[in-house]
Amino acid sequence: MQFHIENMTCGDRARRVTKAIQSVDPAADVTADPASHKVAVTTTAPRESLVAALNDAGYAPA
Repeated sequence: MQFHIENMTCGDRARRVTKAIQSVDPAADVTADPASHKVAVTTTAPRESLVAALNDAGYAPA
């Protein structure tokens, strides 16, 4: 699945986004690209759980 995260603008924020996603699924494969504000995630976790974790971390997907 993919997410667009407008306020993910640098590597530090990409690491925070990755950490938020992996707090739901530690085995998730996360590829974050701050330049395009896109995050690709391979996981078995429900999308709603990831969105909730991202919202809690301050990185609400658009």
